[in-house]
Amino acid sequence: MRIAVFGATSTVGRLVVEQALEQGHEVTAFTRDAASITQRHDRLHIVEGNVLDTNSVEPAVAGQDAVLISLGAGRKGVIRAEGTRAVIEAMNRTGVKRLICQTTLGVGDSEGNLNFLWKYVMFGMLLRAAYADHVEQEEYVRASKLDWTIVRPSAFTDGPRTEAYRRAFGADAKGLTLKIARADIAAFMLEQLTDATYTHLAPGISN
Repeated sequence: MRIAVFGATSTVGRLVVEQALEQGHEVTAFTRDAASITQRHDRLHIVEGNVLDTNSVEPAVAGQDAVLISLGAGRKGVIRAEGTRAVIEAMNRTGVKRLICQTTLGVGDSEGNLNFLWKYVMFGMLLRAAYADHVEQEEYVRASKLDWTIVRPSAFTDGPRTEAYRRAFGADAKGLTLKIARADIAAFMLEQLTDATYTHLAPGISN
């Protein structure tokens, strides 16, 4: 498939690009700094621009079969939500319908999956701006008329792809470690390219 990846240099986005190329997809990686992508491949195309600007985003979106978003901004807000808004607008302009957007476990009806540390210390205090950004990001996605899937991973860890994680669990799920390998997040996002099970849904994924 032809896919565009926004957040292609984020810790998850890098792996989305890498795994997508391994799977034979043609990948357009969008970044604010082309020099930050050192990988080279005959099916990898790099587009440099400002993700907050729809006109800048549109050339990367045009002609794609699907768009994957894994935007990061550390503890900061704005970039995730407003970048996603710009991507959605570009998709509407170009007629691209399939959107797979990574947010975070704890947003919306998955708040019940969080423990005290994540609910009150991390998202309640230390990462409040980032959490609010994800909340607004999901609002933009849900309000769109796209064929969207929101992917809600728990806290990222390093390590190889395992496939040994739980998915689409309820808000009352017990025994979650609230951790998952970045490689597994990337793999799950790419699975959605050919699986419509979670269209218009927001599955959580976590060990």
